[in-house]
Amino acid sequence: MAITDWPLSERPREKLLTLGPATLSDAELLAIFLRTGIAGTDAVSLARQLLQQFGDLRALLGASRSEFCNARGLGEAKYVQLQAVLELSRRFLQQQLKRDTVCSEPAVVRKYLAHQLSGELREVFLVLYLDNQHRMIGSEPLFYGTIDASPVYPRIVVQHALKHNAAAVILAHNHPSGVAEPSRADRAITERLTQALALVDIRVLDHFVVGDAEVVSFAERGWL
Repeated sequence: MAITDWPLSERPREKLLTLGPATLSDAELLAIFLRTGIAGTDAVSLARQLLQQFGDLRALLGASRSEFCNARGLGEAKYVQLQAVLELSRRFLQQQLKRDTVCSEPAVVRKYLAHQLSGELREVFLVLYLDNQHRMIGSEPLFYGTIDASPVYPRIVVQHALKHNAAAVILAHNHPSGVAEPSRADRAITERLTQALALVDIRVLDHFVVGDAEVVSFAERGWL
């Protein structure tokens, strides 16, 4: 049965308009993105098949171009469309952080960092540069590592923070293992960076560790 023959309350688009996007399942949201199914398979069923094939929504959205395009019912046009949607989401969150203080929007900071770092197969160390009102000036990844670690050099962080004329910074990195629990090494480098940046009057507001399902804050744990 085609989705247009379903009861209105069960159709993904109508359900979103009536109840809001948060009420839809991953498959229903993906079906709206797909717009149509393929011969013999409606969009929702195709979405369920794709989620099963990739494992979950995160893996599907983070798939390489070749993996994505070779999947049944997808292709290059859908890949381009998806990348545009993801980039729009990143820019929307980035502009929110530039408009508001990060202290007033901690949930947005978490979402932004999850967008930037989750799904990375190697460790990436990212720095958010903030003005004296704690609004984001910019952000950039500074160090890339193996699947197990990323070398972090305080001198480089200080140089880039000064170049951006930052009054404060937020540090962030991902754990490719998917487990967000900070390690002893994470705490040690945070202490070194905090000391190095303090010498040039730049404050470290927080250090976030991004995993698959959690983003851990050093500040919330009382470590900063």
